[in-house]
Amino acid sequence: MARMRLPVDPPDLDVVGFGDALRRALLATLAHPAPTLSASVRLAGDLARAPVVAATRWLGGDVEPPVAPDRRFADPAWTSNPLFHATRLGYAAASRFARDVVGAAALEPDVARKAALATDLLLDAAAPTNLLPLNPAALRLAFDTGGASLVRGARNFVDDLVNNRGRPRQVDTSGFELGRDLAATPAKVVFRNELMELLQYEPQTERVHAVPLLCSPPWINKYYVMDLAPGRSFVEWAVRHGRTVFAISYRNPSPGMAATTMDDYLVHGPRTAVDVITAITGADTVDIVGLCLGGALTAITAAHLAGAGDRRVGSLTLLNTMLDYTEPGPLATFTDARTVAKLERRMAERGTLPASSMAATFDLLRANDLIFGYLVSGWLMGQDPPAFDILAWNADSTRMPAAMHAFYLREFYVGNALAAGTLRLAGAPVDLGAITSPVYVVSAVNDHIVPWESAYRSVGLVAGPARFVLVSGGHIAGIVSPPGPKAWHMVGDGGATSAQDWREGAQRRPGTWWEDWVEWARAGAGPLREPPPTGSRRYPVLGEGPGRYVRG
Repeated sequence: MARMRLPVDPPDLDVVGFGDALRRALLATLAHPAPTLSASVRLAGDLARAPVVAATRWLGGDVEPPVAPDRRFADPAWTSNPLFHATRLGYAAASRFARDVVGAAALEPDVARKAALATDLLLDAAAPTNLLPLNPAALRLAFDTGGASLVRGARNFVDDLVNNRGRPRQVDTSGFELGRDLAATPAKVVFRNELMELLQYEPQTERVHAVPLLCSPPWINKYYVMDLAPGRSFVEWAVRHGRTVFAISYRNPSPGMAATTMDDYLVHGPRTAVDVITAITGADTVDIVGLCLGGALTAITAAHLAGAGDRRVGSLTLLNTMLDYTEPGPLATFTDARTVAKLERRMAERGTLPASSMAATFDLLRANDLIFGYLVSGWLMGQDPPAFDILAWNADSTRMPAAMHAFYLREFYVGNALAAGTLRLAGAPVDLGAITSPVYVVSAVNDHIVPWESAYRSVGLVAGPARFVLVSGGHIAGIVSPPGPKAWHMVGDGGATSAQDWREGAQRRPGTWWEDWVEWARAGAGPLREPPPTGSRRYPVLGEGPGRYVRG
C-alpha cells in the first residue's frame, strides 16, 4: 500500500458547539459562584502542598500527593526530580480545578457534555508532557542521542505540517499492501453493483457447512477490518472452520452519491447479497455477522425480510453494535439535535461527510492516546509511528453519503427510532421483534464508541434466543481477537434485566470469543457437504479479491 495521508482534519468546532458550551459554562459559574469559590479553596490548598510534597519526596520521605498522577507521567523523573514533580502536581491541581468548575455549572445535558469534553481537550493540550523543556523523557533522549532525536522530531513535524495537515501521524502505512498484508484471505469478486462488491472466499477445508456466512461491515471504514491480516482475520478463522464466507465491500461514496439513502444500503447491500448467496450456494438460509453500523444494518435486514415473510436469514452475530441509542456514550457529544442539524446543512453543501471529519471525531474522544501521544513520540522524541495493521486500516477511512448519514444521525441517535419501533425503511416498518433467529451479541469492555451496556440492550429487542459475550479490548481490538494468552471473554444468556445483572451472573473464561462463537455457530450451520462453486453462471467471477471498491 502506498503511503497514505491520514484524513484527520479537525471537525468544525462551530458545528459541534464547543466554544458556545464553554461560554455558557463560564456565564453559569459567574451567576452561581459558590462552587467556583469552593474549587478555588481546594486549588489553593493543592498548590500550597505541591512544593512540600515534591521536596519531601526528593529528600526520601513518602507523602501522599494531593492528586494522583496519570500514565502520561510514568517517567521516574516526574517523581524523583522536585521541579518536575512540582510541575506535575501543579498541572494536576489546575486540571481538577477546571473540571470541578465546569462540572458544577448548571447546564443542559447536551451543553454540559460539550463543555466537559472541550475542557478536557484544552487541558490535554496544555499538559507539560507536550512541551520539550518540561518533558524529562524527551530531554533525556535528546541528550543521549546528541540531539539526533530533536532533528528527527523536527523532520517529522515538517513532514506532518506539509503532508498530514499539521497533525502527528499515527501509523506508518508504507509496509502494508492490500491483498498481501491486509485483506489477504483468498477470495473472488462474484457480484458488483453501484454500492457494493460481494466477495466469496475460497474454501480451505475439504467439506463445509451447508449454511453460508455473510460478513456485513460498517461503511465508515473499509470492510477488511473483518479480514485484517493473516492470523488476525475473523474471515480467515471462519473459513478455516468450515464456513463458506461471503463479505460485502462497500464503495467509498463520492459527492455524486449524495442522494444515496439508508434504504439503498439495505436494498442494494445485504438484501441483495442474500439473493446472490442463496443463488450461488443453493442454501435456504444465510447466517450474517455484522460489525458496528454494519451490525445495525444486519439486524434491520433480518427484521425487514422477516416482516415480509422471508426467513432466509439464519443466525445473527452482532459485533460492537448499538440498536438502542438511549445512552450512546461519548458520541452523544456530537449527535445532539442541534449539532446534527448543522451537520446536515454542511453535508448538503458537500454531498458527503468527509472522511477527515469522522476520523477526527473519533480521535477527539481519545485525544491523549490518538493525538497528543503521537505528538510526544513523533515530534518531541523523533520516533517514527508504528507499522500496525489496525491503525493502517483505521487510516483508510471513507466518506459518508449526505442523505444516508443525515438520516442515520437523525433517526438513530436523535430519535432512537430503531429501538422505538418507529423506523421505516424500503417502504416498511422495521420491527426488531420479528427476529426469531438465534442472536450472538459481542461487546468490548473498553469500547468508547458502542458502550457495552448499550450493546446489551440489543438482547431485549429481538425475539430469538440471545447469547451475550463481553470481551477484552476496545471497539476494534476487541473484535480482532485471535487466540492468545491475554484474551478473555465473559459469556451468558441474555435473560438478565440489566447489563450489570448480566455481568454478575456471567462466566469469565480465558481465550478469545472466536472460539466460543465457532461452537455456538456450528449448532445452526447445517451438515457438512462439498464446497459450493465459486460464483455461478448467473453470477460469474468478476475478478480477484479484495476487489476494486476497497481501493477507492
